[in-house]
Amino acid sequence: MKINLIAVGKKMPDWISHGIEHYKKQLPKHYNFSITAIESQSRKSISPENTKNLEEKLILEAASDSNLLIALDESGKKQTSKELSKSIEKWQHNGDNVALIIGGADGLSSELKQKCNLIWSLSDLTLTHSMARLLVVEQIYRGYSLLSNHPYHRN
Repeated sequence: MKINLIAVGKKMPDWISHGIEHYKKQLPKHYNFSITAIESQSRKSISPENTKNLEEKLILEAASDSNLLIALDESGKKQTSKELSKSIEKWQHNGDNVALIIGGADGLSSELKQKCNLIWSLSDLTLTHSMARLLVVEQIYRGYSLLSNHPYHRN
């Protein structure tokens, strides 16, 4: 199994980076968890649709070795932590290479969303892209803790 969080944008506050590293260090090596940061495309001289199309190409290139693409989008299906842990268990069993995708400031192109196997929503709240990254990494760790009966997750 391999989990690659692909996110548009490279600038993050230090406290977000520290939080992400905290959870990444606790994940087992066999999760092969990585984060691929895609450079945000300039929004000054082109339309939001063209920006999303340029970012789509870069995202798909970064996800080229993934057999399961999951877009994170406000219109997606909400997951509980327990449902996410069941997904992780299935990915492990199948040996999936998973790409979890966070778009840029303008979101993801409709074409990219159509190419994804699943579309998930992280929250009804509006989150910054950097906070979404931290939340994803924490939830991957929480899913691991549920699968390994670690006391991190409480009912």
